[in-house]
Amino acid sequence: MTESNGELVSYRLQRARETLADARILADAGRWNPCVNRLYYACFYAVSALLIREGLSSTKHTGLRSLFNRHYVKTNKVPKDKARFFNDLFERRQEGDYVDFVSFEESQVLPWLPEAEAFVQNLADLIEKCKE
Repeated sequence: MTESNGELVSYRLQRARETLADARILADAGRWNPCVNRLYYACFYAVSALLIREGLSSTKHTGLRSLFNRHYVKTNKVPKDKARFFNDLFERRQEGDYVDFVSFEESQVLPWLPEAEAFVQNLADLIEKCKE
């Protein structure tokens, strides 16, 4: 990994953590659709950091998810349930952002907050482990 890639990995992980904090603020305000958006993007930034660490990237969300599944899920570096959460969150974000009359509720979204935090931490730990 080049020095500039290392800086980008750190930046993306920081963005993931900041975006999780934004999601918490939105949850506290009862803004469930934008909260789902921020949860997805927090996970997206963490996946992006992980892929950049390995010299991989994609300009499209589907491409990023495909690379993540191919290089980390199918190789058992990331548990399938974590990948399923990320993929489901992508679908929920799509619905909340682009489908009319979709309104997420507190009971749906609150369980996703700690799951997204665990997802980001899991990938941050994996990145750190790869440095060794």
